[in-house]
Amino acid sequence: MNIALDTDRHPCFNVNVKGECGRVHLPVAPKCNILCKYCNRKYDCVNESRPGVTSAVLTPEQAVDYMEQVLAAEPRITVAGIAGPGDPFANPKETMETIRLVRERFPEILLCLATNGLGLPPYVQELAGLQVSHVSITVNAVDPEVGQHIYSWVRDGKVVYRGLEAAKLLLSRQLEAIAELKALGVTVKVNTIIILGINDHHVEAVARKMAEMGVDILNLMPMYPNTDTPFAEIPEPTPATMAGLRKEAEHFLPQMHHCTRCRADAVGLLDEDRGQELHGCLSACAKLPPATAVTRPYVAVATLEGVLVNLHLGEAPAFQIWGREDQGGFTLIEERPAPPAGRGADRWWQLAEILHDCRAVLVSALGETPREILQESGIMPLEVNGFIDMALQAVYDGTAAELFKARRGGLGRACSGKSGVGCL
Repeated sequence: MNIALDTDRHPCFNVNVKGECGRVHLPVAPKCNILCKYCNRKYDCVNESRPGVTSAVLTPEQAVDYMEQVLAAEPRITVAGIAGPGDPFANPKETMETIRLVRERFPEILLCLATNGLGLPPYVQELAGLQVSHVSITVNAVDPEVGQHIYSWVRDGKVVYRGLEAAKLLLSRQLEAIAELKALGVTVKVNTIIILGINDHHVEAVARKMAEMGVDILNLMPMYPNTDTPFAEIPEPTPATMAGLRKEAEHFLPQMHHCTRCRADAVGLLDEDRGQELHGCLSACAKLPPATAVTRPYVAVATLEGVLVNLHLGEAPAFQIWGREDQGGFTLIEERPAPPAGRGADRWWQLAEILHDCRAVLVSALGETPREILQESGIMPLEVNGFIDMALQAVYDGTAAELFKARRGGLGRACSGKSGVGCL
């Protein structure tokens, strides 16, 4: 049964309560369905404070456990949000299950989401039914001719779009989602990342269109140069530039002036974030036994001789399937043949079906396409150098990050400590 929620308790939407009401971001959505040219997501980087960064990724059940501990430590939390580290609707199963569990366990908490909007439309009705009261959508352009210069690609299901076609698809989904959210009475904030020479001339058009659609507030955010991205050399907009753009946009929509560009695992008051203090709590919750223990009890291994993890995913003719014994040891269940080479992405979708009951696959290396497909199918691909039994122990004990190699743009990658701005 729905209860009356005091929606004014959201500090991002109501500056008057930012000193007394806090938020917690639940990092349950690691995958993203678009690649912005300013985005370089790092999951495990305590030195950066920006969207797209978290020190751990939680399952929905772990997120609820974390919520309980956070509320015990910081009772001023009034909002639970999902803002990545990827996009909530590139991970719809995890996102919706987290929302359902949090709404059931904490009926008075406000629920919010931050998304690029691509995968949002099919879930709007259910979100409203679960009393998700606030949604932020990043709209960087309302003209595909502008938007095509901002995104490297947009992935809808199994199809990847680029250029003008990608920008058209993304914008159409964003406008559809905003219209449906407002029709259902959901408060909508639009985030617009200001990129000098790309969309800074386009702010009035964005503000005008969003006002026409009934958006409640506009948040103009400066793009911070992020290393290893196509926009790394574009300078950050100056405070004077941002002030001028906000004044221009304010003719159409109220402006957000107190955004702190929160991490995907932010927690506490906006001006008193307690993320570092509660880092241990987040890490501990991420090691709790996952719900996949029953439905995905096994781990697949690419190995030449059955002792070491030493085969590339694409080179493995078969995969050993290992399980954990009740006494704590590991046993070889069976060996499953890999799908035939060739056939592009279809090969990796077939492999995901073959490994449907595996929570992870251990390999010496793999490419980005199979990585994305396996992750989308709920199988974590992990690059390993070492003995099978040690790697299995790490997977089942939740200490895998200590053994597994850093990968480009992912877990464990070192960073310079410079802040940037992510997809949300």
